[in-house]
Amino acid sequence: MTPETLFSMAGALVMPAWLFLIFGPRRWPLLNAIPAYAVPLALSALYAALVLTHFSAAGGGYGTLAEVRTLMSSDMMLLAGWVHYLAFDLFIGAWAARRMDAAGISRIIQAFVLPTIFLFGPAGLLLTFAIEAGTRPVRLFPFPSSLQKA
Repeated sequence: MTPETLFSMAGALVMPAWLFLIFGPRRWPLLNAIPAYAVPLALSALYAALVLTHFSAAGGGYGTLAEVRTLMSSDMMLLAGWVHYLAFDLFIGAWAARRMDAAGISRIIQAFVLPTIFLFGPAGLLLTFAIEAGTRPVRLFPFPSSLQKA
């Protein structure tokens, strides 16, 4: 398959998952597993296949910005980078939605935050934590109660 075909297929896979995450009901765990796990895992498999089959031939690497530029000059590695973004942003979006649900943050507010994660990744994650901090103390590492101090 061509990089353009794979790019279109990845987009066709991820967009319904984001729409469901933003607008769909969250009371059915099995349905929620689709945007939270199934689609990110499928994209991760595509990413792994692209990297395993094209990384060594692409040239470049991760040591310097120039090496990354060379690596991404390969259409297949550029596609792998894009699929990487799609997989991780959706996984983080689903994780953030669960956190915001637990914090009692309105789905209307989430409908603005989740696209920010989709479009701007880390900035959307920062926005998630900022909004959550406005509603309750943010617990980054939810340790079991037996490990917490009294």
